Amino acid sequence: MERYETLVYDTVLSTLVAVLIYVLLKVSVDGYRQWRARARVLVVGSGPVGLTAALIAARSGKVERLVLLEERCRTALLSRPQQIALDSRSVRFLLGLGVDFDNMEGCWHNEHFFTKVGVFQEYLLSLLEKRKQEMNIQILLGTKFTEEYLKKIPASEFPRVIIVCDGSCGESSSVLGISSDYIVESCNAYGANAALERADQRQVPTPEIRAHSLYFDLSAYGVEFASSSKEGQGSQPSALKSGSHLKIYGTFRNRYMALACPMSDSKVVKFLRHTPNSSIMKNIFHQSFNAYKTDIEPRVNDLTIHLLQCSRRLFEIMLSHRRVTAAYIEGDNVVVTIEGEAARVLNFDTGCGVNLGLNGLESLEEFIYKVATAADQNDVFEALSGKIRHSKQLADDFRRNGLTVTMFQ
Repeated sequence: MERYETLVYDTVLSTLVAVLIYVLLKVSVDGYRQWRARARVLVVGSGPVGLTAALIAARSGKVERLVLLEERCRTALLSRPQQIALDSRSVRFLLGLGVDFDNMEGCWHNEHFFTKVGVFQEYLLSLLEKRKQEMNIQILLGTKFTEEYLKKIPASEFPRVIIVCDGSCGESSSVLGISSDYIVESCNAYGANAALERADQRQVPTPEIRAHSLYFDLSAYGVEFASSSKEGQGSQPSALKSGSHLKIYGTFRNRYMALACPMSDSKVVKFLRHTPNSSIMKNIFHQSFNAYKTDIEPRVNDLTIHLLQCSRRLFEIMLSHRRVTAAYIEGDNVVVTIEGEAARVLNFDTGCGVNLGLNGLESLEEFIYKVATAADQNDVFEALSGKIRHSKQLADDFRRNGLTVTMFQ
């Protein structure tokens, strides 16, 4: 009996040792496989979102070869004068990617960094070009993403991950056979935009100007106006959401304005929604600009009013976002993620639109890691599912809170 118990004990011990050795070997092999795993990545589009996506891929440590494709030439890419405002969330995210704002032309205000699109793109390009010494990075400016381009890629160099960042008018998704079906949702607000270009002014980034709870007396146009509210009531959220909200941003040469108000059926809002008289909105922007501009820039007067271009009337502010923001192309074993304006578009320019695109990139490094280290299709589908959930969450959050942050506060 004692001999039998000893045999059982030895058998159990041997089995446990064998299982432990197997587990240790499997963990070691899986760990080594994941450590060695690399994926070929193609980024389509080198706007602010595309360049940031390329920088994330380069820093992920999971890229065997990175190709950045851009239809425009370098001069056209870097000469864009529009100003962007990077909010505090984007600033923190970019700092984590090694962006040094002290070495970029721009200015700070209320934890926002204001710079020109071309300046931002040039800085990110310089970071990528420095990384070319460490890894296989190819930057192809002046090259369009087409079916012919894909056919010319050798099988050994075909990308495993394609990141589409070619903007709202891009065609890359259709080239890849991905549906262009969009969900269009109201942001429960009305808005209008204006632009003022003055060639005699400086092209230097400036902080934005905001004015809250504005009321426009349109009695001269036959619209009754009555309100006890005063401009400047900004301490309470209820006061902030009353009236209209103005933002002036951009450089002194390229000035942009955005006007927004919560959706309502007030007489003034109804009138500005449906009036056929385009000069009324121009007059509102004209007067608002002169009232809230910086002290050192010139007023808009009768001689310069023709430089002001604006919306004809208030329009409903909408958020459009793709139903499909990530996909798996089974025949080619390729995963695709769609980012920036190619994934979601707000039809209302406030200078902060780039932040919505950058927020979508917060899950990109994890996505690349999961795809590069995937052992089978289940792992790939798990990575795609996580990316799709993040994209949907971004759209939901912005629809609920986006305008409150970018315009109403």
